[in-house]
Amino acid sequence: MDTRFIASQTVEMVVSEQPIPIQHYLRQPQRLVNALAASSQIEQLGDELFRLKMRPLSFMMLSLQPTVDMRVWTEPDGTVHLHSVACEIRGVEYINQRFSLNLVGKLQPQQVNGTTLLWGKADLEVRVEMPPPLMFTPRALLETTGNGLLKSVLLTVKQRLMHHLLADYYKWAASESEIETPIQSPLLSPNTPIA
Repeated sequence: MDTRFIASQTVEMVVSEQPIPIQHYLRQPQRLVNALAASSQIEQLGDELFRLKMRPLSFMMLSLQPTVDMRVWTEPDGTVHLHSVACEIRGVEYINQRFSLNLVGKLQPQQVNGTTLLWGKADLEVRVEMPPPLMFTPRALLETTGNGLLKSVLLTVKQRLMHHLLADYYKWAASESEIETPIQSPLLSPNTPIA
């Protein structure tokens, strides 16, 4: 018996004006991925491909550790797309062989009344055939528990994104603008004649 769990999460953040627009920052997908999870949980597999090792999750009487391979890419306007391409469940082989995960996310900069906003949405769907010990658990209980678990996973990702992404962008914009602005020597003012 296949059971389906779903969760969605949206995010909206106001971006303070910086010397370098956030669209330039968003064209570096690895920075976004690093804002989603700790670096110890992420492995870069290719230019746009990342493996995320999630922390172990408890579901009913099972302990599961999902590993998700994600493709992350950016459009010229700075819109970032995230799509799961593979998944593995460590801990319970029965579930690993009967499990599918679909994660679709999008984060895009928007101008609203002269203010830059980052707007995002993530949809997570899991389909799984329950192992024998859980087959007789009422479907409504399974779905409520599973949907709640997925919602908490997305909420954790959202909170981390809101906390880390803008802080990293501000730090990056400051360091990039320092590189682009040549530092004037205090010994030579623009009006000092050179002998």
